Amino acid sequence: MPEQIDGIDAKILHLIQDNAALSVADIADKVGLSSSPCWRRIKRMEEIGIIKHRVTILDREKLGLDFEVFVAVKLALPNRVNMERFEKAVNQMPEVVQCAVVTGAVDFMLRIVTKDMHAYDDFLREVLLGIDLISDVQSRIVLRQSKDTSSLPLNLISNLVPRH
Repeated sequence: MPEQIDGIDAKILHLIQDNAALSVADIADKVGLSSSPCWRRIKRMEEIGIIKHRVTILDREKLGLDFEVFVAVKLALPNRVNMERFEKAVNQMPEVVQCAVVTGAVDFMLRIVTKDMHAYDDFLREVLLGIDLISDVQSRIVLRQSKDTSSLPLNLISNLVPRH
């Protein structure tokens, strides 16, 4: 592991990845520290990049963004320049909430969120296929999410973090 964390750091990470709104005092109390040392540990983990962002997770269904699609994209010519061009284009598309370079028969897997099937069809035709690099697109419409989490399995890096 590139960055060293101890059991207390792991407990802090577990708490804040579950609820980023916890106060430092609440976190400190739960891990058995006073506020100042707890704050210093959090600050150190932010500075070294273990803690990248603290965000609020929105309910997409309540916002009317309940159409989700996983899209496999194959480039016509998957070289370094074309892959970088594709990634740059995708980073400008708010509908694409995740983009991964993958191995196998396709080059990218995208997770796309829109309002409905029609909005996805418009996005596919007008935006995604407007990129002249793509040779094939395969869409997989999500019927239901059986698990959706942003939490990392911290139990794999420290046996002091409880498994959920």
